[in-house]
Amino acid sequence: MGEYSKALSLYERSLEIQKIVLPPNHLSLAAFYNNIGAVYINMGEYSKALSSCERSLEIKKIALPPNHPGLAGSYNNIGLMYYNMGEYSKALSDYEKAQDIWKKSLPSNHPDIALVKSNIGDVKKKM
Repeated sequence: MGEYSKALSLYERSLEIQKIVLPPNHLSLAAFYNNIGAVYINMGEYSKALSSCERSLEIKKIALPPNHPGLAGSYNNIGLMYYNMGEYSKALSDYEKAQDIWKKSLPSNHPDIALVKSNIGDVKKKM
């Protein structure tokens, strides 16, 4: 519906409640940070989106095994932030981290592997 400010306010309020009732590294908190990041992406506020996505990744690094596909999703999202901010070498680094994890944890024909391969190709064209 495009009501990003309202969505952001509700997500942030929900996050504050969740922070009271959940342990600090619960995956639900990572999901809230990721969702807040998605709202900022839609608002074109990539530095704020990056901050939220990085917080989500930090929680996932603690809560998940090192080759979990969820980590790769976060690295891919962070790569997207850097790409949109014109920081192509940082984007490439995060895309490559995502690719490494997805190649270890998903079947070779999985669409996420194709996605990150495309993202790597896009960023290399900009460098």
